[in-house]
Amino acid sequence: MNAMPKPRELEPSLAETVVEDFIRDGAHLFAEPVNPAACAELLAQIRATRDFGSTLFLSEQEFDADPQYTGVNPRPGRNLLERFEDRLGFVEKAPQLVEAITALLGPDYEILNKKVVCGMPAASVPSWLKTRVLGNPVNNLGAYVRPQYRDVTYFYGIDFHQDLIDYKQREADFLTLYVYLHPVARADAPLYLLEGSHALGGSVFPHTLTRIGDADWLYRNAEHGEVVARQRILTGDTGFAAIWHACTLHGTQPDAADHERISLRYLVARRHEGRTGLDDVNAVISGPLRLSDTRADLAVDGSAILRRNTVNQA
Repeated sequence: MNAMPKPRELEPSLAETVVEDFIRDGAHLFAEPVNPAACAELLAQIRATRDFGSTLFLSEQEFDADPQYTGVNPRPGRNLLERFEDRLGFVEKAPQLVEAITALLGPDYEILNKKVVCGMPAASVPSWLKTRVLGNPVNNLGAYVRPQYRDVTYFYGIDFHQDLIDYKQREADFLTLYVYLHPVARADAPLYLLEGSHALGGSVFPHTLTRIGDADWLYRNAEHGEVVARQRILTGDTGFAAIWHACTLHGTQPDAADHERISLRYLVARRHEGRTGLDDVNAVISGPLRLSDTRADLAVDGSAILRRNTVNQA
């Protein structure tokens, strides 16, 4: 008598894989890029709007005459992506992104924020400005950029942080989507992501991290415990995409290449009232999912008061 054939083991769906990855790592890296040709076209249109060089910046005298540290990031009415709203479907309707985000947030999620993020190369940052920001944990250069160019976020490195940092008293009910518009190698200010760091929930920036090997960090969150987090450097080709939890630590070193690194960053939030994959993720987190205070590195006027940067040791 012939034995019955064993049932074929089915590969898990993308939706299942994404939730499993978020539970384990606090992130998911997409194997399939978003449309590279559309990325390249949008990149060309973005680059055509300005010279991403030293002319972006105020002079030292101009800045010192009226220093402004707050209100210098993109906002409604001053956001470069608003010019290209009708050309973003290659990201916002990409089937793999929609399936993954729906698995985590439900079918009626909303885009909280989207913008162009630019990692500035050393050659484009004025020497006086490099001296000022040396060692700062967050080198958001918006304060030093001429007002007409503040429709993009410009960075020269940013220490490990959680995206919960910008949302006091908001529950971690959102995720971050990042898309590279061109190839990003090790010298191009790739994202450094600490897998598993989300497990301790929210903590006040800057975070308590100790390097314990070539690719591991010991991360402590006060009474909520500690975890060994594996460092993943997010290099990738045009259209590379990744999503991560609001409590997942990530950062970037200063751009060491001779050109800027231009990417898209989305924050996407749940609206669905029923249970979603994010509930399963948050259920295994031991620390808080919301914070009354998110950072301790700034003075009242928004200027930096700490000189410490951990990601530069990576």
